[in-house]
Amino acid sequence: MGALHAGHLSLVDEAKKQNKIVVCSIFVNPTQFNDPEDFKKYPVTLEKDILLFEEAGCDVLFIPSVQDIYPNGIDHVKHYELGFLETILEGKFRPGHFQGVCQVMHRLLEIVLPDNLYLGQKDYQQCMVIKKLIELIGLNDRIKVNICPTRREDDGLAMSSRNTRLLPGDREKAATISAALRYIKENLKTGDIKKIKDEAKKMLLQKEFRIDYIEIADADTLELIESWNGKQKIVALAAAFLDKVRLIDNMVINT
Repeated sequence: MGALHAGHLSLVDEAKKQNKIVVCSIFVNPTQFNDPEDFKKYPVTLEKDILLFEEAGCDVLFIPSVQDIYPNGIDHVKHYELGFLETILEGKFRPGHFQGVCQVMHRLLEIVLPDNLYLGQKDYQQCMVIKKLIELIGLNDRIKVNICPTRREDDGLAMSSRNTRLLPGDREKAATISAALRYIKENLKTGDIKKIKDEAKKMLLQKEFRIDYIEIADADTLELIESWNGKQKIVALAAAFLDKVRLIDNMVINT
């Protein structure tokens, strides 16, 4: 959606290693914002973004209009049966968000028909939703999904376009969200997980975050867990506000 940072450009680097032609798109999708104010405030830096993609070696840059993506208007769009994935975490706190993601991704995939799709792990649940979408539209034999590691700032904060909206006094606090997840990763033991989640929440509350969730889930299904057997592959996920800026992050606990 533009406002590019090194995380986005790392996806171009990965794509160039494995493909002859790399196609990128910039489109701030109105249907995936459940808060109209969030849509209005989303950073737009188009000229800078074009230059960065050019320098990164992107071969084709697609900058569609709303009419290109939604020729019948945004009031007449397809509904996707995402099941469980739409009811938890981001699906619960941002109702309709993943429908918007699927609407735009379906159209982009239809137009470009890539062999490989590169996504950042920072949007962990969204990656799972897009995999589900590709199955639903019957392209799972045509398109390979490649999940690339989250890129981070020196203090651990996950790179995000939203970081540019943080107030100066909040930027330093923002890294606490990755610190809380790292605390879980480094200290989680088998058995009940409530205590360690409470400790992570306390870390955020001390820095004046307003927490939507801190959860631990099965890394493959995203089903939330209450206890851990020490073997199950799991992921810790968090979403919280600093003032009016909502930040999300995740860390796979055991790889």
